[in-house]
Amino acid sequence: MVSLEHYLILAACLFSIGLYGALAKKNAVAVLMGVELMLNAVNINLVAFNKFLAPQNVTGHVFAIFVIVVAAAEVAVGLALVLNIYRERLSTSVDDFDILKW
Repeated sequence: MVSLEHYLILAACLFSIGLYGALAKKNAVAVLMGVELMLNAVNINLVAFNKFLAPQNVTGHVFAIFVIVVAAAEVAVGLALVLNIYRERLSTSVDDFDILKW
């Protein structure tokens, strides 16, 4: 039987991989993918806590759907920014994104 601890360990592993991807990668698309992994780890936690602590409510599921919607919007905006910057500079490296510097 899968217990709450199993879900939490899975979410922690997924969050760690996403955090590594967001902090260590130089490619902007890889950074966005790392952020998505971290948001999916949060979703696993929300659904797991809902299942084990209050199975009669769907609060965790509603929050997970909200996080999925926010993640989809974040990816759409992020990819649009990356594509526009790529058209100007022909690079997706986050080191080359110095447009907002003084």
